[in-house]
Amino acid sequence: MVKIGIIGGSGLDNPDIIEGASDLQAETAFGPPSSPLKVGTIAGNEVAIIARHGREHTIPPHAVNHRANILALKDWGADMIIATTACGSLREEIDRGHLVILDQFIDFTRRPGNSFHHRFEPHGAVHTAMAEPFDETLRAKLVAACDSGGFDYHAKGTVITIEGARFSTRAESNMFRMWGADVINMSVAPECALANEAGVPYAAVAMSTDYDCWKTDEEPVTWDDILEVFKGNVEKVTTVLINTIGSLDG
Repeated sequence: MVKIGIIGGSGLDNPDIIEGASDLQAETAFGPPSSPLKVGTIAGNEVAIIARHGREHTIPPHAVNHRANILALKDWGADMIIATTACGSLREEIDRGHLVILDQFIDFTRRPGNSFHHRFEPHGAVHTAMAEPFDETLRAKLVAACDSGGFDYHAKGTVITIEGARFSTRAESNMFRMWGADVINMSVAPECALANEAGVPYAAVAMSTDYDCWKTDEEPVTWDDILEVFKGNVEKVTTVLINTIGSLDG
């Protein structure tokens, strides 16, 4: 049996998919995580789920305490972390409702707090390798789950993470496309970097909900648009998670 941390949102703490669910209050050196840990089992493996933006979605992206979220899962004993996220598509071929198994990120956030090593350590600065930030074994499991589910998905993708809570300008959106980003969101890059610093394998499945604002033949994204597409496709993400967790063993 392995212990799997999950960071996500709506639908992922559904008691119908978690056996023996209970809440665990957590406190870390960086404060409390975004929500209590919902602990239980899925497909025979132990899981602990954190709602990234709080269970009532009250924490805006720029205020998420990523350090506390990652550390709470590490302290719980997570052997790995799987994250879910909504994202905007920066590529025509990544349509609404498509899933993307991320393999690279560009961090366009600016606020402090995106490293555990915020001071020099006793023996000098700590620099964490980040060439391949997403765990390849976990990525392969997620890809296999998307494939077996018959979902529209992309086996690779570079996400650019902006700070939020605002959306991009059209100039920014076009710049991100030129930089090579495939999708855009407001959470994954600092979360992934911190998991690497903490030594916990991390992978993420992103669901495309919109085309940001680079496409001039349709209206720019709104929050209501994102919610509508996400709610209509959340079962895909849940299925991928359950099947991925079921394929893991100690």
